[in-house]
Amino acid sequence: MQISATATGIVTGLLCCALAGAQPAYDLVLSGGRVMDPESGLDAVRNVAIVDGRIAAISADHLDGRRRIDAAGLVVAPGFIDLHAHGQDNEANRYQARDGVTTALDLEGGRYPVAVYYDGRAGSAILNYGVSVSHHGIRRALWADADTDDAWSYAEASASDIERILAAFGKGLAEGGIGAGLGLEYTPGVGYDEVYRIFEFMAANGAPVSVHVRRARGERVAPHANIVSIQEVIASAAATGAGLHIVHITPSALGDTPLALDMIAGARAAGVDVSTEVYPYTAGSTSIRSAAFDAGWQDRLGMSYGDLVWVATGERMTAQSFKEHRARAGDDGPTSVIAHFIPEEAMSYAIAHPLTQIASDGPTWTTGREHPRGAGTYARILGRHVRERRDLDLMTAIAKMTLMPARRLEAYVPSMRDKGRIRTGADADITVFDPDNVIDRATYAEPMQYSAGIVHVLVGGTPVVEDGRSVDGIFPGKPVRLRE
Repeated sequence: MQISATATGIVTGLLCCALAGAQPAYDLVLSGGRVMDPESGLDAVRNVAIVDGRIAAISADHLDGRRRIDAAGLVVAPGFIDLHAHGQDNEANRYQARDGVTTALDLEGGRYPVAVYYDGRAGSAILNYGVSVSHHGIRRALWADADTDDAWSYAEASASDIERILAAFGKGLAEGGIGAGLGLEYTPGVGYDEVYRIFEFMAANGAPVSVHVRRARGERVAPHANIVSIQEVIASAAATGAGLHIVHITPSALGDTPLALDMIAGARAAGVDVSTEVYPYTAGSTSIRSAAFDAGWQDRLGMSYGDLVWVATGERMTAQSFKEHRARAGDDGPTSVIAHFIPEEAMSYAIAHPLTQIASDGPTWTTGREHPRGAGTYARILGRHVRERRDLDLMTAIAKMTLMPARRLEAYVPSMRDKGRIRTGADADITVFDPDNVIDRATYAEPMQYSAGIVHVLVGGTPVVEDGRSVDGIFPGKPVRLRE
């Protein structure tokens, strides 16, 4: 195992203190917890010491620190890493932290301009933060002067437009954006050539692509049509060498989720750098104004009006209310709907599959009635899918929430090599939870409910949750950027 220079310095400094007869001055010690590290396989009662925001020692022996947190009877795990968190503000961060998250990135939606985002969060974030370069944002800027507000979504890009899009991506990467974020379902005007050129550009610039795949359109949607969209992005990754992350596999593939995961496994076996994620819910959420609800949406999504909930009021839709809300949404308030359309068996299959990571797709809170995944995803996995349903063993679940997302990014973001692990020299992003009582409380009716059983959460060695309560006025979150 390669040991970083920082880790070597910590160990050397502590050794010198010991040889001189002095007690090492640890900043904080987590004592007596069940340490579970998916990288090494360690699963044992240990004491974990922290110095300057990093793990300085892991030992069965007593360790003294300036502060001590008793973790007896609790699991000490790497902090959870969410690669798909749209809520990029401190209100969202508070709910994420209470769900065990220490790093919350938005790699699907992203932001543009990227520098504005990073500058705006510097020094004031609860959690580690970062974004991809938003394809939507670039297209919005490119078609800002169009006659219609939605031209960015439906316009077909010319060759010169594509060149401008790629130049904007280059600017975003230079500002630290973590690859490209593409929401193809929401941009039906995007051609196959535009998608391919973006993959080609990202491969040439050593950056990944995160994709919400498109859906088949037409008068009649053929069986298994959504698989074609997954084939499109896997083919682009294979042809260009770009790293590909397919977001939320279950709403993308629906009943074909097992087939989609077989395709991803086959592509990986052939050397394609592709990964995917899942959230533990059978409903999705998006804007009623989006292209996802263009004519034919019932066939594409396998659902109808009654499967939609208008977030602002909690009402189930009818054909009439759908028409009214879609016509005026955004003009006088919120636009979100919750869509109940993901097969339960597809969700369960994907959660248990060895290739899937866990990610929330959590929202920005605007009405307080948004999808509960922004508050409960990780505790839901631990409580319902590990303890109650036994879809996963605990170590596997922790790996899906920590080590796997860290490894997904570490070739592009070297700082991720020190996250998702409990080892000497790693960042002290740590989640301490009660395995017997951890559970989500957020529901569709009352989503803004903190999870239970998440006892302590440390970001860079600083507690942001302590004894099951949020620590106010603390902003230890650091930026996560491409190649930084």
